[in-house]
Amino acid sequence: MERKVRKIAITSKPEAAYFLQIGWKKELDNGFNVTLCDGHNAWIGEVSKEDLIKEAADMEMEHSKYIEELKKALISVPQTGSKYSFDLVKDEEKPGTYCFTYEKTLRDISFKLGSLRLRNALDPAAIIKELIEYCLNCSTELHSRNEHLLKENERLRQDWNDMHEQLDKFVDSKEELERNLYTRFTLVLNEKKAKIRSLNQKLSQTEQKVPEKSNSSVPFDTLPIAEYDGSTDEETPEVKEETAPPPVFKRRSLLSSPDDSPDIAPSRKRRQRGQKEYYTQMKEKLSQLEDQEDQRCKPGSSKTTGKNPSSLNPPLPTSKNSADPYDLFSDI
Repeated sequence: MERKVRKIAITSKPEAAYFLQIGWKKELDNGFNVTLCDGHNAWIGEVSKEDLIKEAADMEMEHSKYIEELKKALISVPQTGSKYSFDLVKDEEKPGTYCFTYEKTLRDISFKLGSLRLRNALDPAAIIKELIEYCLNCSTELHSRNEHLLKENERLRQDWNDMHEQLDKFVDSKEELERNLYTRFTLVLNEKKAKIRSLNQKLSQTEQKVPEKSNSSVPFDTLPIAEYDGSTDEETPEVKEETAPPPVFKRRSLLSSPDDSPDIAPSRKRRQRGQKEYYTQMKEKLSQLEDQEDQRCKPGSSKTTGKNPSSLNPPLPTSKNSADPYDLFSDI
């Protein structure tokens, strides 16, 4: 059974101190017992479940709301400016009986929450002792609970201090880490900037050198092209040996494209045409030599009789002073 004891003031006797004890089983809406004591006398009473239903119907309130109002009036600790009041009036018709009422004050208007009849206790000293023991037990329990809460509070304060110190360390470590990261980032950034500057300088120098080389180089179209004049490595004494001028080498420009290279097809064609003309001339000369040799080999006329034919005819050309046609064409 649960109990709750609280100090109340009686409206008809404000100078006296009264203690009210409410006891109930499980829930308050099932009914409760009332014990009232002033330190000398004690009164007891009982409220049934049917009485609670009747009181709620008379006040035209829902049963649950009525029970909540009773808990606030009889069980809860009163606050400053409490809206609830109590009164104890002796019943003149029935000796030893008192009418105990509890009301709620709202805007200077009192609403009666309920009333019950209390009777004198047969052994008020036992009731007072029971109330004192209950109050002492509650005080002891509250004291032990208070000590436990103080210890918990001290432990929580110590934990808070430790956490605060750890947070301070973490903040310091974080700031130091940020400074180190910023320093490293600055160093890396400066290195990158220096590399970019050096690359830009090298690129600008290269761009300045490239136009100078392109201006100093001679275009391919202006180079002289050596033409073949029909000469070979081996020629007859009658043909004057001529050598072709040494080839002119030219450095290609870095900016020139593959399409700017000179075409060597025209010089090759001219060389082949000169060779054909030279071979034609040589064939004509050989044919003339053969005709002259045939005329010399014929018998002489009567005018040259008695003379040495060898003195009249010149010696045939030898291999030293005449060119062999096979040797000439073998080089081809």
